[in-house]
Amino acid sequence: MKDIFDLINSMAPYLLLGFFLAGVMHAFVPQTLYRRYLGGHSFRAVLNAALLGIPLPLCSCGVIPTAMSLRKEGASKGATVSFLISTPQTGVDSIIATYSLMGLPFALIRPLVALVTSLLGGCLVNKLDDKESPEVQQGASSVAEDVAQKSFVQRMKSAFRYAFVEMMQDIGRWLLLGLVVAGLITVFVPDSFFALFADKPLLSMLLVLAFAIPMYLCATGSIPIAVALILKGLSPGTALVLLMAVPAVNVASMLVISKVMGKKTLALYLLSIVSGAIFFGLGIDYLLPREWFATPLAYIHDCHEQGMSWFNLSCLVVLLLLLANAFIQRNRKPQTCGCHGGCACHDEEKVWMVTVKGMSCNHCKANVEKAILKVEGVERVDINLSDGQTVIYGTFDKDNVRKSVEAIGFEMNEREN
Repeated sequence: MKDIFDLINSMAPYLLLGFFLAGVMHAFVPQTLYRRYLGGHSFRAVLNAALLGIPLPLCSCGVIPTAMSLRKEGASKGATVSFLISTPQTGVDSIIATYSLMGLPFALIRPLVALVTSLLGGCLVNKLDDKESPEVQQGASSVAEDVAQKSFVQRMKSAFRYAFVEMMQDIGRWLLLGLVVAGLITVFVPDSFFALFADKPLLSMLLVLAFAIPMYLCATGSIPIAVALILKGLSPGTALVLLMAVPAVNVASMLVISKVMGKKTLALYLLSIVSGAIFFGLGIDYLLPREWFATPLAYIHDCHEQGMSWFNLSCLVVLLLLLANAFIQRNRKPQTCGCHGGCACHDEEKVWMVTVKGMSCNHCKANVEKAILKVEGVERVDINLSDGQTVIYGTFDKDNVRKSVEAIGFEMNEREN
């Protein structure tokens, strides 16, 4: 377990830096940029979608509302799939964290694999499943962006809030889960078990896929598990398969893609991710020197020899405090009047209590809020991300609210008082 603690201690400064850069991107890059270059069925649209998605720090659930919004704005199926693949596989935060624990080769190869895989998926969809629904072909700009200009100070405040509050809420639990799984692998799985697959890279990759795909982890949370696998003797290519496949595939995203874009698109999406990860994993194992990927082992040795720096320890303490605050904020219940019914504020025409299913991060929450608030008559909405409980205020048509939420891939159920 000390090995895992040493790794997270090394990871802390890079995580904080990665979160900050992600916050700066969120605050300073206009959202309209992500819609402007994704229309049409050309290779360029697919490439633009991949390049836009690679640095964005969104998980596979958080990227779904954004991708559905792009789709409604006129992005082709191929460009949407390209964006869906490249975005959760990497992000500026996970690339920096990968460099901190796994070295420069992994940090460079990871976005390269995301680029190639997303191009493959987007082009396959454009070629084999290019049917467009009428409402998408119209490319209506139904989702309005807030174009109000903010000052530099306001943008920096937004950057810090997004980086150290919202992203901590989104990624924190998956990072902790990744560390727990890595610790369990290190302590309870004997080296002899992994030795059985040491000379069978393809078999070990298929085993990792079977184990990892049902388990959801973000791009950053998968890093400790990949390091643990290398420390146990599995090949770097197998670790890459874990890094690329796990963040991009989970049950929630597969269900939404199947429902909104069709089963054929879902099959091409999965084929691109799995085949791309295995292809590059085998390439690493058979074509590149093993020494390039020995960074985790070397770092563990250096940590034991040199001890812990005060800077890293300080960053670790800050990271843990931010994670604790994120947990408290995430589980805070939405504010209501507290009267439990019986007053004017609970008139059916003014308040509607529902549960929204499928939200996993603040990006999901923000998209649901935006979808509800654009419905005529809605004045305010309070959402508790931890359990999906949502309170909607105003005089509005409930069917319109439900349709608006379901259009971006979420499910809404009315709560019983």
